[in-house]
Amino acid sequence: METPAAISRFADAAAERNALDAARAGDLAAFDGLMRQYERLVLVTALRLTGRMADAQDISQEVFLKLYRNLSKLEAVGISTWLYRVTVNACRDHHRRRRREDPVEAAEAIADGGANPQQALTEAERRRVLALSLRMLPEKERTALVLRDLEGLSTLETARILGSSEATVRSHVSKARVKVKDFVERYFRRRV
Repeated sequence: METPAAISRFADAAAERNALDAARAGDLAAFDGLMRQYERLVLVTALRLTGRMADAQDISQEVFLKLYRNLSKLEAVGISTWLYRVTVNACRDHHRRRRREDPVEAAEAIADGGANPQQALTEAERRRVLALSLRMLPEKERTALVLRDLEGLSTLETARILGSSEATVRSHVSKARVKVKDFVERYFRRRV
């Protein structure tokens, strides 16, 4: 017997497949529905990889333009994997362009406007430190850590998106965790 969660996944997969088919047929409302379904995934991933909201928004637009152009090539089951891969590649391209154009800028803090001032400050500082620590990582380690730990993907999914082995992903994530931990400890030691 199917569990409610399994039935929901099947219903979601069928709805996604129907939306993809409709979007392929030129239904802009269906494409808009797909965008709304995945916009947070793309934007948050891009933000975590670039550290700047403006860059993440630009990259998100680029990713969804590529989605629209490649609708005929996609399978409904692999949309999220495809979007992660395209987002990661767009961020890599962005970093390459930025290195040529502009030196490293400070990461922008993202404060929760609804929280009280002390909570907002604490959350903003936590996010700023995380963003700074991510920017200090080599690209491969940063990408693996973001996909695995921050996006919550499995090691296998991360390896597929990055086109590498699970062992390589585990190695990059492990190294990245150590570097982030060291960065955060040094940051807060200096502030005391």
